Amino acid sequence: MFSFHHISLSVSNIDNSVIFYSAFGFKSVLRWKSEERSLEIAHLKLENSFLELFCYMHPVPAPDSMKILENDLQVIGTRHFGLKVKSISEAKNYLIDKGLANNIKIIHGKTGIDYFFIKDPDGIFVEVVQDDRNI
Repeated sequence: MFSFHHISLSVSNIDNSVIFYSAFGFKSVLRWKSEERSLEIAHLKLENSFLELFCYMHPVPAPDSMKILENDLQVIGTRHFGLKVKSISEAKNYLIDKGLANNIKIIHGKTGIDYFFIKDPDGIFVEVVQDDRNI
């Protein structure tokens, strides 16, 4: 009955964010801008799911608690989103080679997956996971 459709992010520069997420395979499929240019929306597609980006002319900065993952996980609400890869080490090397991250530390999680986090141009956390579990 249900399938995942999208997650939305508010960003400060839509062009920078489109470029950043294209490195993960997201393709821009729709762009919309209000007549007064106070809001721009982009839909990026990866397989059957969408990333919806909102960019307001006058954005409100995120609270400082959101800048450090460990502090922010206790705050109720969306904290990050994850992208699955076949090889966590290949993904790490790819992102470093693209200049999108450095000093990436792969962690073996309590739930049995290997993962690492990077931040997008606005400091939004993106988790990269290798999940080989059969669940």
